[in-house]
Amino acid sequence: MPTHGFSIIVPAQAEAADPADSGGSQAPGWLSMLPMVFIFVAMYLVLIRPQQKRQKEHRELVSRLKAGDRIVTNGGIYGTIVGVKETSVMVEVADGVELDVIRSAVNTVVTEKDVAGTAGRA
Repeated sequence: MPTHGFSIIVPAQAEAADPADSGGSQAPGWLSMLPMVFIFVAMYLVLIRPQQKRQKEHRELVSRLKAGDRIVTNGGIYGTIVGVKETSVMVEVADGVELDVIRSAVNTVVTEKDVAGTAGRA
């Protein structure tokens, strides 16, 4: 049998199998999509939903900022809010040193309990 070119598929394999000839029942088409649905649901529950919850909590934290709150920024700067604007807050980081920080850069509002807990570690 002469071969013309390179072929990996044997002609017998290339022929479509007739489902009526197989004698067995074939699974419905939607059943093959079931693993993908399970993977999507798992990804949603493990990755997407917790991130949405964190974003909601952060939005609430940023909306509740007020003068006098002690905060930590995303950059790790501790300070006290001395003024609140629509999109930013003025943070005093040392006596007479104030920074204008965008609200979304505020990571945490520090409580007195947090300050007392870190004092012993220094």
